[in-house]
Amino acid sequence: MTTDHVAIIGGGFSGALQAINLLRHHGPRATLIERRSAAGRGVAYSAAHPDHLLNVRAGNMSALPQDPDHFARWLERRHPALAGGFAPRLVYGDYLSELLADARAAAPDRLTILEGDAVDLIPHGESWRVALADGRTIDADAVVLAPGNLPPHVPAGIDAQALAPGVFVAEPWGSDLAAGLTAEDDIVVIGSGLTMIDIALLLEARGFGGRILAVSRRGLSPRAHAAVTPSTLDMRPPPNAMALLRHMRTRSEEVGWRAAVDEMRPYTEGLWMAADLDERRRFLRHVRAWWDVHRHRIAPQVAEKIAALRAAGRLEIVAGKLGAVTAAGAQAEVRYRRRGQDAEELRVVRRIINATGPQGDLLRSSEPLLRRLIARGAIRPDPLHLGIDVTPQSEVIDAQGNAQPTLLAVGPMTRGTFWEIVAVPDIRRQTWAVARKLSNAHWVGGEGL
Repeated sequence: MTTDHVAIIGGGFSGALQAINLLRHHGPRATLIERRSAAGRGVAYSAAHPDHLLNVRAGNMSALPQDPDHFARWLERRHPALAGGFAPRLVYGDYLSELLADARAAAPDRLTILEGDAVDLIPHGESWRVALADGRTIDADAVVLAPGNLPPHVPAGIDAQALAPGVFVAEPWGSDLAAGLTAEDDIVVIGSGLTMIDIALLLEARGFGGRILAVSRRGLSPRAHAAVTPSTLDMRPPPNAMALLRHMRTRSEEVGWRAAVDEMRPYTEGLWMAADLDERRRFLRHVRAWWDVHRHRIAPQVAEKIAALRAAGRLEIVAGKLGAVTAAGAQAEVRYRRRGQDAEELRVVRRIINATGPQGDLLRSSEPLLRRLIARGAIRPDPLHLGIDVTPQSEVIDAQGNAQPTLLAVGPMTRGTFWEIVAVPDIRRQTWAVARKLSNAHWVGGEGL
């Protein structure tokens, strides 16, 4: 079947880059469908504050895998003072938007950007029909799902309806987290990862002078970047989760933990894909939390701000378990138990912010499109419920276990298959490969627009 038209559902980083790569491969005509008014930014690069920096240096943030210095050169031209370091996420959003606009200007007859909310996807002969919330439909020979990160689940023990308005924030992005807060207020952040870091920076930038308590099961927070002497493994790392942990400890003593983590990058996807289901479960249960905080690091200047907040007693990170949450007028009583302790502690807070990270379990998603596709059997959760089940070629697997060459998925919701698919270097490689497939490209590389 010839692919003349591809519909891309979701216009954040993954979807926008998919459209750009289709054009760069001189592939089929594309329609990029995005519910927001502006495509190309997504939540990560549109809802950020100027203090929110990229977690990767500019030199490795090119959106184009065949041109690794592309973003660095763009930054030199547009913001030379930022070149070589950790650029603001809003600036990176400008870069993505410009890439998309340039691609559209160079081939206006091959890329349509459509503002709309895709709510259903129906087989239509040998093609697909995308239904939008406003009644419009779009027919396409192939569809790429690019939903990005789904909102976090509401943690167990919290009944948002029982709390006063504004006390519980289920989704931190797009909200004025500091609204109504005073220097006398306490807040609780559920989670201590990258989202918690963003929340603390945002509250500080907005002038919040109160105290922040961050609670997570292990109390781990992201480590900081630092200058590293690159090292290279002379052997393939062990595939067993516990052996891998021992290997990382040994290598950390030999070359430093940052270099030990970085030298794993060429192997992580292959190790994950080669591991059986039980081994993947062991990794998620015993290693994931430690891997995440060492692998997904923060800029040194961000780490300094977080350290200053902790030193001043304005940010406390606790390893523990959230207990009962009850209403207390315009506040909430939050009980929690520190790890290794039997007694619960009580904190009266003005706000509770959910920073547990993006959800992946399709069966708990409230997205109309995903729910309808699940009900129809067109998609299914991966075995670990990390996202959408896909093949190594990013083809969506239906409820009967069949791969669908004309229905693909890209981005973080394919982590069940690829694991390392949440950062720019991984997604740019995936979208490039999908573009080659849909464009029937059999040569290496590609010509730019």
